[in-house]
Amino acid sequence: GAEVLLLERYNHLGGLSTGGLVIWIDRMTDWSGRLVISGIGQEVLDRLGESAVAGAPREQWGSTEPESVAHWRERQGAFRDTVTWSPMIDPEPLKHLSAEMLIEAGAKLLLHSWVCEPLLDSERRLRGVSFESKEGRGAVLADVVVDATGDLDLAARAALEFEADAKAGGGGIAHCLNTGWLWAGVDFARWLAFKRSDPQAHRELMAAAGDELTFVERPVVSWRNEVALFLGPRLTGYSGVDVADLTRVEVESRRRMIAHLDYFRRHAPGFEHAWLMLSAPQIGVRHTRRLVGRHKLTSEDWRAAKVFEDEIGVSPSPSQKFANVSVPYRALVARDLDNLLAPGRHMACDPQTQAFMREIPQCWLTGQAAGVAAALAARSGVPTSAVDVPTLQGELRRQGAYLQEGVGAGSSAAIAGGPPRGPKVSITADTPAL
Repeated sequence: GAEVLLLERYNHLGGLSTGGLVIWIDRMTDWSGRLVISGIGQEVLDRLGESAVAGAPREQWGSTEPESVAHWRERQGAFRDTVTWSPMIDPEPLKHLSAEMLIEAGAKLLLHSWVCEPLLDSERRLRGVSFESKEGRGAVLADVVVDATGDLDLAARAALEFEADAKAGGGGIAHCLNTGWLWAGVDFARWLAFKRSDPQAHRELMAAAGDELTFVERPVVSWRNEVALFLGPRLTGYSGVDVADLTRVEVESRRRMIAHLDYFRRHAPGFEHAWLMLSAPQIGVRHTRRLVGRHKLTSEDWRAAKVFEDEIGVSPSPSQKFANVSVPYRALVARDLDNLLAPGRHMACDPQTQAFMREIPQCWLTGQAAGVAAALAARSGVPTSAVDVPTLQGELRRQGAYLQEGVGAGSSAAIAGGPPRGPKVSITADTPAL
């Protein structure tokens, strides 16, 4: 076990799955119903328990039976006529459990701490990070730094090259942003019954909502019948790294939340007594920067069903036309700065791949792999690019992660060589101060 310090800007862990109200854990099973995103993610769900997790029972995963598909499609648990393991979770127990599991593992935690800058020596070797808190400016030295900001903030502040979506505005960084809402006092079963029994009336109600509100957000069932989730209006053309844009989206989203509540109370069966439970304290960002890594995972890779020798996990593919997606360790390893790992939505990939690798289960997958790799690098005194891949894969399997048969069965191999770096401390950094 490495010595680990996790710096978190918010008052809780979990990222968008808690603070962003992205409580819909989208597709941990493949199209056959096999649990391919397991490991730490499934361990968390198992420990949360039934009262905080709602989803299809295991015996229905992969089912194409029309009645089951229809039932779970209404509950965000069936896609492309297949039942999946895509549970809804209660974010508050997840906040509590995330901190408890981290403390149980012996890691150190600092909440309310904003990472500021990477600490580079005269030869541009990464030595640690500086951070800001109520106590003022601090610094920590580290063997390995894990940039888990989602926006590649540390890498950008180290002046590393990054990629963005050429089709997006704002130099490729602007995308759609949203702020989710939870409403209580709802009878969601009644709402679903209304949709089923009178689909024409439902269509007319939603069309009228669009006319009155300009934009209408549809309610989604949560982990409880009396709580509805709105993922929030997807406001396009805004940048997740521009403070003015972030502010505009927050203000506009809450305006629309109030207008939606008024309309749904007046017109929507099951929403007559709805009340505002929570608007997400963390804004929903889908895409900003992407890492330039040792390998860029592309749609050509998974369309060709490529299996990587340095596979660290498997993602379900976007549709039944494609095999499961092999995720390489090199996509987390910075090309131009030793000892920086970047799991999550800003990993090295193209926009088509980022569209699903940004989801919560895939972030669990890459985050677990980055944590294990960071510990191995610190323990062995080697750069992240020289981590022994079979050892990494073996430890991931021991921790319950799913890797494809035959992966990691070869001889010991490393990605690249390099000298050891710094003191043996690994660190995960969250969003830097602006």
